[in-house]
Amino acid sequence: MGEFGLIRRLTENLNNENPSTHKGVGDDCAVLTPTEGTQTLVTTDLLMEGVHFDLMYVPLKHLGYKAVMVNLSDIYAMNGTPRQITVSLAVSKKFSVEDIEELYDGMKLACEKHHVDIVGGDTTSSLTGLAISITAIGEALPKDIVYRNGAKETDLICVSGNLGASYMGLQLLEREKVVFNQQMKEAQESANKAEMERLQNAQPDFTGREYLLERQLKPEARRDIIEALAKANIHPTSMMDISDGLSSELLHICSQSKVGCRVYEDRIPLDYQTAAMAEEMNMNVTTCALNGGEDYELLFTVPLSENDAVSKIEDVRVIGYITNESLGKILICRDGNEFELKAQGWNPLQ
Repeated sequence: MGEFGLIRRLTENLNNENPSTHKGVGDDCAVLTPTEGTQTLVTTDLLMEGVHFDLMYVPLKHLGYKAVMVNLSDIYAMNGTPRQITVSLAVSKKFSVEDIEELYDGMKLACEKHHVDIVGGDTTSSLTGLAISITAIGEALPKDIVYRNGAKETDLICVSGNLGASYMGLQLLEREKVVFNQQMKEAQESANKAEMERLQNAQPDFTGREYLLERQLKPEARRDIIEALAKANIHPTSMMDISDGLSSELLHICSQSKVGCRVYEDRIPLDYQTAAMAEEMNMNVTTCALNGGEDYELLFTVPLSENDAVSKIEDVRVIGYITNESLGKILICRDGNEFELKAQGWNPLQ
């Protein structure tokens, strides 16, 4: 089929929704016409097989969906609106055309949900597995853009949704992978073909853990929170999405804003399945919520005067407040003890 044949097959049914997409796939470049008065937001994420995802338990359609969502989340974290993406793939010979179509179907689904156009990209071969690079392009009025460096003393610290569920979903999948590999090894060593065949067709029982798996495999960018803040006429003073863990992201805001913070452990939002899974695995659920990452919720600060208004927004919770930098970055535990927050979340270079 060749590179261009594959690109044609993947993109032949793309329909552009945004007026700012003047020309999409088909030429050497896409041509964009941003809305008058707006500034352009650009973000890129690179996902590598074996580092960011494991195809042993990640379906390709889910992977495509997630690859888009993590980029759109960055645009929303700037209080912007995503308009276009470009998609670049490096693919090894183990993948069929149908596999890549399945991956692209997930991307298209995410784009349709958020009214985003796929306007270009690239494909090449890979000797080591699958690599996905997506660039998202968005826009916002200059007055609406929210940076990480605007937090002020007495600002309230808020988060959307709940934290730690994605991390616990990953732990669950990894646990089942270890069990499967051990059972398959034993079957191979004993040359038990019937057992090997049974294992190849077996499906783990994830009953009661569906929410955790969904949070890991199919995260959702929080456009609804951005819309709710705008409707309530609330302009955050700082904001970012929680991809590497709450502690890491909050420390980024504090560092760039030159402030301190106090966060209350009993205010950190948790789902019941997260707490139950952490207990089953003998893990501290607060540690999972602080450091797990891949929640793609929004962490933001608002002036103290917005307390009543922000507290009325569904699925948003105030978890602490900003202090003077000299007071440090502190977690206040349920028993009243205080500990310094440390960045122990995901590090892509480890």
